[in-house]
Amino acid sequence: MFKIAKEFQFDACHMLDGHNKKCHNLHGHTYRLLVEISGELINEGSSSAMVMDYADLKTIVKQHIVDPFDHAFLYHQHNVNEHRIAELLLQMDRKVYAFPCRTTAEGMSQYIFDLLANYLPISMVKLWETPTSYCEYSRSKS
Repeated sequence: MFKIAKEFQFDACHMLDGHNKKCHNLHGHTYRLLVEISGELINEGSSSAMVMDYADLKTIVKQHIVDPFDHAFLYHQHNVNEHRIAELLLQMDRKVYAFPCRTTAEGMSQYIFDLLANYLPISMVKLWETPTSYCEYSRSKS
């Protein structure tokens, strides 16, 4: 089995309402995302001897992750305060993206993995929140 990966970047803001440190406040990050897929080599056609054409991988991740997240307010849709901020931003015609979980690096990594699993043979995501802090998520083998 082969593994290939491609790196992406997007800027976004979020907050961790209720957190007892400074991330309780609205703030932004330049996120770095590594998406790894795995599989066997394609046997025929223009993508022969590849797991997947990197251009195809880029198109899928850009469509489902980078474009919706970039320069958006990422918020936990079930948090009352974060939802109120998102509603205000929407009234002002600003970009928001609702997560079903808290927007920690851990929650976002799992969400990204699960979303991309609908389109890719994904094996791992790694999400840097800062240049020195990241979360890696992969599905455990049962």
